[in-house]
Amino acid sequence: MNLDFTDADNAFRAEVRAFVREQLPPAIRDKVANGVHLTRDEHLQWQRLLHARGGWNCPGWPKAFGGPGWSPVEQYIFEEECALGGAPRLVPFGIKMVAPVIMAFGSAAQQARFLPKILAAEEWWCQGYSEPGAGSDLASLRTRAVRKGDTYVVNGQKTWNTLGQHADWIFCLVRTDPEAKAQRGISFLLIDMKSPGVTVRPIVTLDGAHEVNEIWFEDVEVPVENLVGEENKGWTCAKFLLGHERSNIAGIGIAKRELARLKTIAAAETKHGKPLIADPLFAARVAEIEIELMALEITNLRVLSAEAENKAPGPEASILKVKGTELQQAISELILQAVGPYALPFAGAAPGPAHAANRAAQYLNLRKLSIYGGSNEIQKNIVAQMILEL
Repeated sequence: MNLDFTDADNAFRAEVRAFVREQLPPAIRDKVANGVHLTRDEHLQWQRLLHARGGWNCPGWPKAFGGPGWSPVEQYIFEEECALGGAPRLVPFGIKMVAPVIMAFGSAAQQARFLPKILAAEEWWCQGYSEPGAGSDLASLRTRAVRKGDTYVVNGQKTWNTLGQHADWIFCLVRTDPEAKAQRGISFLLIDMKSPGVTVRPIVTLDGAHEVNEIWFEDVEVPVENLVGEENKGWTCAKFLLGHERSNIAGIGIAKRELARLKTIAAAETKHGKPLIADPLFAARVAEIEIELMALEITNLRVLSAEAENKAPGPEASILKVKGTELQQAISELILQAVGPYALPFAGAAPGPAHAANRAAQYLNLRKLSIYGGSNEIQKNIVAQMILEL
C-alpha cells in the first residue's frame, strides 16, 4: 500500500492552494479564523466562486453531472487545502448528501430538476432525519406521510435541523407504512420549505447561535413525484446518504489548521513573560495530540488507498469518525486553556487579545461533533461488531 502522493497529486495541491489564496474573500477568511458564523450570502458567495472554477463546489460529483470528476485522493487534498487556507466548510446537505441520493436513486426528471440548481448554488437544502424520539435510533421515526391520490400529506416533527432557516428544500425520512417493522415502512421525500404547513422554530445552542431548528409539518402536501426511490424502501437511500455524510468527517485539514492556531496562541508571551508552551505538561499534551493526528491521517490515507482500489470501506470509517471528532474537541479545549480568562463570554468582560474572541463559543459548539453523523458510541459498536465480532 503506497501512501505517498504522486507528482500529479502534488501539482493539484499547488493549484488548489493558489486558488484558495487568491479567490477566498478576506472577510470570509477572517470570520473563519475568528470562529464567527457566516451568513447565508457568504456561504453562497464561496460556493459560487468554486462553481465558476469548474464545479469545485461539488468535489465528489462525477463529470456527467457537472462535477470535476476527482478521485478520492483529489477530494481529500481539496478539502485539506481549503481548510488550511481558511475557507469555510462547504454546507453538505445539498452537494454531499441529497445530490448523491438523487444521482443513485432518483428519476431522470428529478435529476434534471434538482441537480443543476444544487451545482449552481441556487437552492439551499437541509436535512430532516432526527426527531425528538428518533436520533441514533433513527428507524423509530414517527413523521407520517399518507398518500392521497397524487399527493402525500405529511405530519410530524424533525429536530436538530442544521441551517434550515436558510433552506429552500428539505429531504426527509417519513413513515409511509405504520404497520411495517422498523426500517421497512420508511420513504425518502423531497419537500419544498415554502409549502403551507412547514414551520421553522429556532433552537439557540450553548454558544448563543441560531444554527439548529425544529421543523414542524402540519398537513403539508408533497407531490408524489418528489418521492425518491420506491415507497417504503427509503431506508436504502438513508443508509447510502449516511455513508456520504461520514465521508471525510475526520476533518484532518481543520484539525491541522486549529493545531497550528493552538501553537501560535501558546507560544505568545504572557504578562508574566513566559509562554504557555514552555510548560512541560502543556507542551507534552500538544505533542500527544499532534502524534495522534499524524496517526489518524495515515489511517485516512489507508482508507483512500483502499477506495482507489475499489475496496469497500471497513470499520476504518467509524474509527476516523470517532478519533477525528475527539481530536477536534481536544484541540478546542487546549485553545480554551491557552486563551485563559479572556475566553469568558460574559457581558462587560474586559476585551482580550484578538485570538481570544469567540473561543468559548467555538468550544461549546464543537461538543456536537461526537453526536452528529452517528454518535461515537454507535460508531464504537460498529467497530466492535466488525472487528471483534461481538
